[in-house]
Amino acid sequence: MWIFIIKIICVYLSAVGFGLIINLPHKALNAAGINGVIGWLVYFTILQNFGGLASANFFGGLSVGLVSIVVARFKKMPAILFDVPGLVPLVPGGQAYNAIKNFALGNYNVAFDFLAQVIWIAGSIALGFIVAELCLKVEKRVRKITGSKPII
Repeated sequence: MWIFIIKIICVYLSAVGFGLIINLPHKALNAAGINGVIGWLVYFTILQNFGGLASANFFGGLSVGLVSIVVARFKKMPAILFDVPGLVPLVPGGQAYNAIKNFALGNYNVAFDFLAQVIWIAGSIALGFIVAELCLKVEKRVRKITGSKPII
C-alpha cells in the first residue's frame, strides 16, 4: 500500500515538475499535477485489471484530455496548460531508453521491439487525447444546436 502511495506522489511531482520546467502559471500547477495523477490512475487500473498497454494508455490519455477540459473551464484558462503536464507520466521513456540502448549495443531485433512499443504507446496516448478533444467539439455542437448552456 505504501509503495502505491509513493507512486502517486511521484506521479504528482513529475507532472508539477514538468509544469515548472515549461513555466506553467503557478495557479495551474496543482490542477496539472492532479490531472497527471488521474490519468496515471486510469492507466494503472486498466493495466492491472485488463492488461493491454495500448488500451491502458488510450484511456489514460482520454482521461487526461477530459479532465483538462473540465479544469480549464473552472479555472478559465486554456486546456493545453493542463494537458501537457498531465500526459508526462504516461510517456514511454523506459521503452525509448531501452530502444536506444539496444541500438547502440547492436541488438537490433530487441531495439525494434522496444521501438514498436514506443510507437504503439505514443499512438495510443495521442488517440485518447484526440478523442477527448472530439468529445469537446461534439458537446459544443450539441449546445449550439439545442441552445443549452454548458454542463460544467
